[in-house]
Amino acid sequence: MKNNKDKKTHVSKQKIERLSELTKLAKEKKTILVASIKNIPLSQYQDISKKLRGKATVRVPKKSIVIRMIDSFPEESAKKFKEVVKESTAILFSDIDTFELAVELVNKRSPAKAKAGQEAPSDIEIPAGPTELVPGPAISELGALGIQIQIDKGKINIKEPKVIVKKGEKISHGAADIMNKLGIKPFLVGFVPLAAFDTKEKKVYLDIKIDQEGTIKELRSAFAKALPFAVAIGYASKDTIKFLIQKASMHEKALEKFVKVEVKEKVEEEKEEVVNEKTEDAQSNEPQKSELNVESSSEVN
Repeated sequence: MKNNKDKKTHVSKQKIERLSELTKLAKEKKTILVASIKNIPLSQYQDISKKLRGKATVRVPKKSIVIRMIDSFPEESAKKFKEVVKESTAILFSDIDTFELAVELVNKRSPAKAKAGQEAPSDIEIPAGPTELVPGPAISELGALGIQIQIDKGKINIKEPKVIVKKGEKISHGAADIMNKLGIKPFLVGFVPLAAFDTKEKKVYLDIKIDQEGTIKELRSAFAKALPFAVAIGYASKDTIKFLIQKASMHEKALEKFVKVEVKEKVEEEKEEVVNEKTEDAQSNEPQKSELNVESSSEVN
């Protein structure tokens, strides 16, 4: 009887070759990115892979091979990378920056139809306006979702916009059918960046989230707050200089008014002093005249 320790796990030649290829790519490339390809139709997967040519090499190996590749990394930090590797994941190898590659993936997503049981990514609204639907079963289907309609020239018109599925709710069969009939595609399908490893910097990036619109909004908000603060403290730059000049001009006008008031008050004070001095001189001269009058009258007598 053979000892269990003598048993060797058989690894196919194909797996060895695939592991060798991945390990070689990992050593050569700057960025290794794991992306989810769950629910992506084959045609869209192939289309995205073609668009990424020249920017990234895409591979969809078995999970066990990816784990072996990661285990071959000498860096301990890379081990965290294993946590996000699932069965429906693709591995991308590239020389471009991690977040630049992630943005490429996000920008290459395409609209997709809704399926019953899927979770709504956001509130799904049926807009008001004309449709190409003709009266028939569609009337009751729309009515079941609380959508108000009217018939115009043999076609169904939506009278008012209606949210038929709220964010996070499961999409019903009825809602999915109506969205498909109206051509509404609430989902964006594509590679979803999950995590990446920078082989040059030896850094692992987990929970990658790319929200360009949200980021731009935050930057605009931060700039809107930073600009008045920079002007308030007198920080000069190409963005603040015109505001600083305007501020200086306003201060100059305010100072001019203040100086004019001060000058006017000073002039008034000087006038008052002159008047007072004249009055005092006049008052001091009056007794002398009286004395002269008294002296001259005594001489006459």
